[in-house]
Amino acid sequence: MPLLQFPNPIHSSSEGIIALGGDLAPENLKLAYQKGIFPWPIPGLPLAWFCPPQRAILELPIPHLPRSLARAQRKLPFTYTIDQAFDKVLLACSQVPRPGQEGTWITEEIKKAYSEFHHLGHAHSIEVWKENQLIGGIYGVDAGGAFAGESMFHLESHASKLAILFLSKHLESRGLTWIDIQVLTPHMEALGARLISRKEFLKKLADTQSKNLKLFQN
Repeated sequence: MPLLQFPNPIHSSSEGIIALGGDLAPENLKLAYQKGIFPWPIPGLPLAWFCPPQRAILELPIPHLPRSLARAQRKLPFTYTIDQAFDKVLLACSQVPRPGQEGTWITEEIKKAYSEFHHLGHAHSIEVWKENQLIGGIYGVDAGGAFAGESMFHLESHASKLAILFLSKHLESRGLTWIDIQVLTPHMEALGARLISRKEFLKKLADTQSKNLKLFQN
């Protein structure tokens, strides 16, 4: 299919839908994220592309580090890697049950598309290990020098939050000062995440992209 032509997201609907239809080809995903847009499949509708009226971000350094999490970071025998098990993290994010949520938006089409996106160097994962067992992780997208977090999971307490801490330190070391987390959850709000308007988000995104940060390249 031809490359999608997304309208300016500043003019999206009050629900945040930018467009319906198209596919998850790498070129479409790359263009969408660079414009601050992300796909979110809705059963019964053509593929939906979103830029919500309010966007959740986590500023770096992390604004609020709970003592219990800092203590866990020091004491728990976990190790962390980058891009060593992307497909396993993606699969776990789609399978781990979430309170109050039936099913998952991470469909087979999403898994296939983001796996390919990863192999092309645009999607990345943080893995948390206990010995040789994957117990937590997060994956997201390099949006032209900004980072959009997509989903995370944990099989042991603190593992997903510790993945966020590891990711934040890595991104800080590359010059990034915030993470796009799309939707504000209690999990992220506890770390100091907040909502900003779509207009502020799009300006922040453009300003960050102008710096040409290399987030995962050596």
